[in-house]
Amino acid sequence: MGTRREVLGIGAGVAALGLAPGLAGQSHASTRKIGYAVVGLGYYATRQIMPNFAGCEHSRLVALVSGTPAKLEQYGAQYGIPASHRYSYDQFDTIRDNPDIDAVYIVLPNSLHAEYSIRAAQAGKHVLCEKPMATSVAECQAMIAASRKAGKKLMIGYRSRFEPYNRLAIELARGGHVGPTRLVTAEHGFPIKPDQWRLDKALSGGGSMMDIGIYSLNAARYLTGEEPAEVSAVESTDRSDPRFRTVEDRVSFVLRFPSGIQANCISSYSSAHNGYRVIGTQGWIALEPATPYTGQAMTIRKDNVTTPRTLPEPARNQFVGQLDHLAECVLTGATPIVPGEEGLADMRLIEAIYRSAAERRHVELKA
Repeated sequence: MGTRREVLGIGAGVAALGLAPGLAGQSHASTRKIGYAVVGLGYYATRQIMPNFAGCEHSRLVALVSGTPAKLEQYGAQYGIPASHRYSYDQFDTIRDNPDIDAVYIVLPNSLHAEYSIRAAQAGKHVLCEKPMATSVAECQAMIAASRKAGKKLMIGYRSRFEPYNRLAIELARGGHVGPTRLVTAEHGFPIKPDQWRLDKALSGGGSMMDIGIYSLNAARYLTGEEPAEVSAVESTDRSDPRFRTVEDRVSFVLRFPSGIQANCISSYSSAHNGYRVIGTQGWIALEPATPYTGQAMTIRKDNVTTPRTLPEPARNQFVGQLDHLAECVLTGATPIVPGEEGLADMRLIEAIYRSAAERRHVELKA
């Protein structure tokens, strides 16, 4: 268990990125759909990502990559992917020879993100990589460099940036709807089941902070539009629990921003939370839950009146929005709103949070 404060010298440009644009009002040379190869056929890929290609306007699933032949057979048949477009990991680099593949979506354990992102860029493909972007700042930097060298897009899978309630919360918070923001609280956690790769530090790079905690961290950044100047963190882990032999359970961390805003955040693998609250001088905006796959709920309290806020069903959900956003950027030449630099900014903060908790003291960290 530890605490430490860090003062961070991180540029504010990344957090100031706008909301997700579409192709409306933009011209592009082709209306063809961008072909994706999904790399890693686990639960998230097969239950959330792949079914949502059906709702995409600019994206299509054209290839699969897996180390399990039975999965390649099952999902290849289900999605009409020919045998020529089904790859083992040993065959991965040969995707360079498949012109149907424009982009890869990497849905692998965290420790493999950097390797496969870099190899995909070297194969001439755009990359959408799940979060966390990688397991270290150095890996994130190498991924960015590889995509730049290849002249390809690199985007990180921050799906909540394409979810309507979160987009509205950003607009209201940054626009001062309840007065200037003074405090953000963000809490994310769930009781994790044993015997999975997320509990193996060699594969995950860490515990809850490298998983569910990113939702609290990223929300604090996108709701304020600022980069933290200071971090303090405390870890609390029951090492007698076999789930936490190599990774942490709960991290409580405080982010202090240049404007004076403070964010109090929680990341947990042993308790159930999903929500955040933006507190201003005239009231608050709450999204509880904030970042599940469905079911977001917003409440606003302003001038002593509390009101639920309901949005119409969106034309495309957050998964479709995310897939099509990279495709739109490929077609128009635009930069994704969640590029590699966004994942790098989170990873810098995660490393600072871990250092703060481990060293049990307040330390200033300058650029």
